[in-house]
Amino acid sequence: MKIEVVPVTAFQQNCSVVWCEDTRRAAVVDPGGDLDRVLAAVERHGLTLEKILITHAHLDHAGATAELARRYSLPIEGPQTDDQFWIDQMPAQAEMFGFPPSERFAPDRWLVQGDRVTVGEVEFEVLHCPGHTPGHVVFFQRISRFAIVGDVIFAGSIGRTDFPRGNHDQLLRSIRENLFPLGDDVTFLPGHGPTSTFGAERRSNPFVADRLFSDRV
Repeated sequence: MKIEVVPVTAFQQNCSVVWCEDTRRAAVVDPGGDLDRVLAAVERHGLTLEKILITHAHLDHAGATAELARRYSLPIEGPQTDDQFWIDQMPAQAEMFGFPPSERFAPDRWLVQGDRVTVGEVEFEVLHCPGHTPGHVVFFQRISRFAIVGDVIFAGSIGRTDFPRGNHDQLLRSIRENLFPLGDDVTFLPGHGPTSTFGAERRSNPFVADRLFSDRV
């Protein structure tokens, strides 16, 4: 598996182009905008796009999904169905934040905990990790020990939960019960900022470090 991160939009969201080295087939994960920059990365590596993967339906992660899918006739996989209300609000989100116009889209495949998605011959496991949004999913590549986590967790921080249907306690459970058990050695790409490992966050993250939960049953 190979990946190139392409920060997009004024929010510098970590859109990524992920591809299978054997087949040169690729997916765009979280196309929030700036498609010319994303597609330049695809062309530079000589890749064939086969799908779009979405962690969650906030504008900076999914605002250009409809345009990209239409332009290249690509299927859309993700998020989980509870993010439908965010997809429905995509045009309003764009207007609210002063972004270029954005369209609603219809995922070809809603994802749930335990699903698998493929990019060429590379397989990702799907983990449903609600809290930042109710339908947020994470993509985990077990062989590479790599996860694309959207806005669930960041290096030294966690996702916001003050948006509609956000839930702080649910987010903490998603991180500690769904992500951390994957292993301390797993490197993760968050939706914003640098990569980290689950082990590093268990040691020092001020929101979800082990020491904060040592007295809980």
